[in-house]
Amino acid sequence: MCNWGHLRTTLLLPSGLSAFYFRLLISQVNGFVFFPGLFFTFKHIFKTRFNWKDADAAVVSERMVSSIHAIMASTAGVLIVASCSDIMTDRHWLATDFVWFGAPYMAYDIYAMYQVHYLKEQDKGRAEYKDHSIHTVTKFLCKDFLFVLHHVALLTIFMPVTLFLRRGLGDFFIGCFFITELSTPFLSAGGILIQMGLQDSTLHKINGLMLLLTFFICRILLFPFMYWVYGRNYNIAFYKVALHLPLHCNLGNLCILAPQLYWFALLCRKARRLFLQQHKKRDGHSPKIN
Repeated sequence: MCNWGHLRTTLLLPSGLSAFYFRLLISQVNGFVFFPGLFFTFKHIFKTRFNWKDADAAVVSERMVSSIHAIMASTAGVLIVASCSDIMTDRHWLATDFVWFGAPYMAYDIYAMYQVHYLKEQDKGRAEYKDHSIHTVTKFLCKDFLFVLHHVALLTIFMPVTLFLRRGLGDFFIGCFFITELSTPFLSAGGILIQMGLQDSTLHKINGLMLLLTFFICRILLFPFMYWVYGRNYNIAFYKVALHLPLHCNLGNLCILAPQLYWFALLCRKARRLFLQQHKKRDGHSPKIN
């Protein structure tokens, strides 16, 4: 007698290594559906319920999806880091599964950023943005080159290294890299508040401070922290850790850290500019004493 339950399990959920890759494939398919689905759902809601223009709906939708991805990534990172007693050999399933699930986000976000750029320029009445063209794509790539390069590098370098080249070692450090996303919700919230005309509000100022704090801790201080943890684990002095690591590890960390320093400098410059503008406004509205 045919055991249909066993046959269905054999066909749909193969055992061993095949089942592992089948699970990862499902995770990636879910990512391809989840992130674009959220974007178009939010955009539809803002257009139909709030009568927002295409550009405004796209801007806020893109930032909301970015925040959701960042919260998921940083939560996964905290869970991974908290579960790893041995920083090199302990494993956590999220270190692999979330990479497969999150990779489609990077591809989607390039598309979403282009949509935001295109609709904003079209809203300004630019004649060359009446339809999509090589010109509109080139303008977008020139404007957001560093962001696009960052996403492409994650897809073509970070993802293969994480999934295939690290031989199952270092889930703890993968979790640390996930935690770098903790600053993104504050970055997105700042953009949404500006879009809603609340750039002079107290909420926007508090959000800006949180952005600077989380960015500095999670995207800059995180790197010396990882070196310190590695040194403590192997009884190596902090200043000697880099000498004990392979050259490609140090170069990889440097390549990731460099744009973070650049973006942090831009954030500090913008915060200083906003502070000076607010100071001038207060001086302008203050009564003159003769």
